[in-house]
Amino acid sequence: MIPAVESSASLLGLTALLAYLLGSVPFGIVMARLFGLGDLRKIGSGNIGATNVLRTGNKLAAFLTLVLDAGKGAIAVLVARALLAEDAAQIAGVAAFLGHCYPVFLKFHGGKGVATFLGTLLALAWPVGLAACAVWAATAGVFRISSLAALVAAAASPLAALVLGRPETVLFCIALALLIYLRHLSNIGRLLRGEESRIGDKS
Repeated sequence: MIPAVESSASLLGLTALLAYLLGSVPFGIVMARLFGLGDLRKIGSGNIGATNVLRTGNKLAAFLTLVLDAGKGAIAVLVARALLAEDAAQIAGVAAFLGHCYPVFLKFHGGKGVATFLGTLLALAWPVGLAACAVWAATAGVFRISSLAALVAAAASPLAALVLGRPETVLFCIALALLIYLRHLSNIGRLLRGEESRIGDKS
């Protein structure tokens, strides 16, 4: 089930473009430079997300990256919903997520999208977002592996949407979960080999 199409194609296209550009802002790289941590793409895994920022040892920079990466997804959804309708909110969420994963400012080499996924989901359907965050936190707390927590939370999100009575977000959750798995193919390989790094490991 998807929301009714209430917005015009031109407005949905403009929403997608603006949300994509917002999602493309690489806050991990911005924070690394502001804190004098060097080029994040040459540290640890080379990823631009909060987990890799944490590998520098700067917890504040990692926290700010997490908040900003989640926030850009949430802001895209909330603004689109306020100005247009629910169909635009979902389009904005997907576009912001794609912007983070494939940012135009970094020649389309971006992050894994987990924080942005959770931020969009919290703004789109906060009970489902909270459930996904809880699954991420519980998995990360037990196994101390960020990628595993992301994969489990992504897989759990469509089920959470059904259980919590938000069927209009099920396809949204499935689409972004599939993209998260696509972005984590190398991590899945390392998980299967028992070689994946744990949260807090230094570069």
